[in-house]
Amino acid sequence: MEILKKSLIVILLVGNQWANAQDQKAVQEAFSKSYTLETGKKYNEAVEALKSLNASENYSVQLRLGWLLYSAKRYDESVVAYKKAAEIMPASIEPLLALVNPLATQKKWDEVEKNHLNILKIDPKNSLTNFRLGQIYYNKKEYAKAEKYFSTSLNLYPFDYDSMLMSGWNYYFLGKYSEAKELFNRVLLYSPTDTSAKEGLGLIK
Repeated sequence: MEILKKSLIVILLVGNQWANAQDQKAVQEAFSKSYTLETGKKYNEAVEALKSLNASENYSVQLRLGWLLYSAKRYDESVVAYKKAAEIMPASIEPLLALVNPLATQKKWDEVEKNHLNILKIDPKNSLTNFRLGQIYYNKKEYAKAEKYFSTSLNLYPFDYDSMLMSGWNYYFLGKYSEAKELFNRVLLYSPTDTSAKEGLGLIK
């Protein structure tokens, strides 16, 4: 009886390995097909190639679907796919960064802001997300709020053009002219003919 049990376990293990290999092969073939279809801009067909897998709990599939659905201008479905990917891998910021695209395209700015804040809960020092949040609050004229996020981005990349310039203007509107002047001058080291930095310096004089 013990030999029979051991034999049954071996058979089940081999069977599972074969099934997993078959599943993996199907996923690889579907991905390969989706890339070919995407190259031909047949986004809806590429979506169907992956949806045929019925892999709602597969992170890679959901992430890829998010991109293809976005490319097909099926924005609501793209949001669902990216959120599903984020749910499957809660520590990943990859789907959350991508989620900005369909949300921004639909001008759902409150959701974009909330999504950026969710990214910072996972990765507080993410430079791109800090910069984008700074832009959001700058555009709302919430300059004190913007300063927090621009400063984080600038401290990580002190010679980044966008971070220097936006921080300079944000400091200007906060009335922190010496900080603004220093940054506008630094921008001119990066881009000697920059008109925006020169405009800012002209206003401070």
